Amino acid sequence: MLYRILDILKDILYWLFDIFRDIGACFTRNIGITELLNIYWFMFLIEMPRYYLFDGIIILYHKLTFKKRDRIKNVAKRMLHIENPLVTILVPGKNEGKHIYKLCMSLAEQTYRNYEIIVVDDGSDDDTYLICSDLEKNGLIDKFLSSRERGGKASAANFGLYYAKGKYIIHLDADSSLDRDAIENILIPFYLDEEVKGVGGCVKVRNYNDNICTSLQAIEYLKTIMVGRTVTSTLGIYHIISGAFGAFDTAALRSVGAWDIGPGLDGDVTQKLRKAGYKVEFATDAICLTNVPTKWRALFKQRLRWSRSLIRFRVRKHRDILLITGKNGNFLNFVSNAENILYDCVFNYMWLFYILGLLFQYTDRLLEILTVGWLIRLALANIGFLILIVLTERPREEWKLIRFLPLTIFYTGYFMRIIRLIGHTSELFFFKSYEDTWNPQKTSVYARVEGQ
Repeated sequence: MLYRILDILKDILYWLFDIFRDIGACFTRNIGITELLNIYWFMFLIEMPRYYLFDGIIILYHKLTFKKRDRIKNVAKRMLHIENPLVTILVPGKNEGKHIYKLCMSLAEQTYRNYEIIVVDDGSDDDTYLICSDLEKNGLIDKFLSSRERGGKASAANFGLYYAKGKYIIHLDADSSLDRDAIENILIPFYLDEEVKGVGGCVKVRNYNDNICTSLQAIEYLKTIMVGRTVTSTLGIYHIISGAFGAFDTAALRSVGAWDIGPGLDGDVTQKLRKAGYKVEFATDAICLTNVPTKWRALFKQRLRWSRSLIRFRVRKHRDILLITGKNGNFLNFVSNAENILYDCVFNYMWLFYILGLLFQYTDRLLEILTVGWLIRLALANIGFLILIVLTERPREEWKLIRFLPLTIFYTGYFMRIIRLIGHTSELFFFKSYEDTWNPQKTSVYARVEGQ
């Protein structure tokens, strides 16, 4: 199998080399292959090995070992249904009443049925109280908890956890909908390895057809969540269980103190589990659909919050993970955090200086260089898209997104990088996450005092 993977990798490398050589020859007479490598070194040395070659190898391995994994999974599935543990589905949120009925209907169609639903209202000012009280009265949800004063999503989740009776907790966003076997599939990893105490579901975009903004996010989710987290989970460095759809061993979750205050609480609780010595896994086949922002301004604000959370939690709160010899020393934890910080933050600043260097060094040929760079990135984007099509369970539906690939270069290559630069810088120097209205001000003040 190893020789087969190496042969395929060799063919891919030759193919990529031919593409880049032809681009350099056909679209400009002034850039040879050597200068091509010198100009686009950031792409060739940093982006291509990690996001295309490496991802391709791991996903290829994942597909080639499918039959073996499927046999083991079937055994774990039988063990799950024999035990048939009670599962608590925990749904915290504010002003989410309009989504709860649809969520209950989605859960009623699940192949795994032994669950209780706990909905926590975090100080809503809409009709959430009336809607959920009625749903509880009619037996569609098992427990409705309401807090008149908003405490933040972490506070609401911990409130619900106190009343949870299930052996496992499944944390869901209220506007989520699940494939019929999603609950079953997210529970199976617990029965594959008893050391696994947290499992992330595969979150995809439901409203991808709304406009260009949502379509580009759909491609991004497929690449960064479905492909990216399958890769990191395979390597044992998976570092974020999505708050939209994640499962936890209840006892382990309580033992690490559950959710702490702040944006990025999903990545934070994942780090807490890893530091406690537990394993976390990603369930590629546990599919959750969610709505994403339809407006660029709303998307900008969301991603700014996500970017700040990387600095707040990974660089500050959990910086001890980077000290392999420390109390929480663990090589895989170190690689998990270091890889995330390196590619999402450090290389982002490096990219800024790289772009500024191009601007000053090739001012008279900038349009030519940007055009060739776009074409190379488009070739890589097509390779990345083929990788995700190989992995996805709904290829026909998601194949339609290929028409947006020419725009992904601007979306991920410039727009998202600029947001991350703003977010990281504002958090590094000005602690802006503590001013974010996503959390109540009183909880942010408390979190800063406590160093959370």
